[in-house]
This record gives sequence, structure tokens and C-alpha cells, in this order.
Amino acid sequence: MQDLLEVAAEPHRRRLLQLLGSGEQTVSQLATHFTVSRSAISQHLLLLCEVGLLQARKQGRSRFYALNPAGVTQLKAQLDSFWNSELDLLVAEARQLNPGALPHAAPPDNGASS
Repeated sequence: MQDLLEVAAEPHRRRLLQLLGSGEQTVSQLATHFTVSRSAISQHLLLLCEVGLLQARKQGRSRFYALNPAGVTQLKAQLDSFWNSELDLLVAEARQLNPGALPHAAPPDNGASS
């Protein structure tokens, strides 16, 4: 199975996800926003469906695509996890290189005031 981050990172697929954020659309509707062929857009949509980021339904001769909430939630969780762990590593490395350059994180504010 393809990696969600890798699939979503490709510029055309990222734009398709953005466009579908406003609601369900057909391949023809989506293709009007791109300079690549309708067939190329269909291939991108198929891959996004395969990894679970989109869902498709057929109505007559048209196929409608929409965001798959479960897939988008999974992508968000992967992004959150990636950034949290990668940024923690980056900060740790920066502190090793120059211990006084970065302030240590302040304790979380629990809403109590003095």
C-alpha cells in the first residue's frame, strides 16, 4: 500500500484534495482546473481512492468524487505525528549544536492566574 503522505504530497493530488474540500465533484468538473488531461486526473483520483483519501460513487454515466472523512483524519494524524516527532528531533539537534540558542519550552498554561 502507498504511503498517505507521499500520495497526498504530489501537487496535482494535493490540489484535487483542496478542490474536493468544497464538496463532491465529477472528473470533468475537476479537470477544468488543470492543464493535464482528463485521463491524468482520473489516474490521480484513482490513486487517492486506493489509499482511502477519496470515495467515489457512480450515478448514471458520471462518477462523483468526495473526500473520505476517515482517510483525511488518518492523513491529519500522520502529519501531526510526523511534525511532532520531526520537530522534536530538530530541536534536540539544535540544542546539541548550540545549547544556549534555543529557549526551553515553557510549562503549559493550565488556566490558573496569580
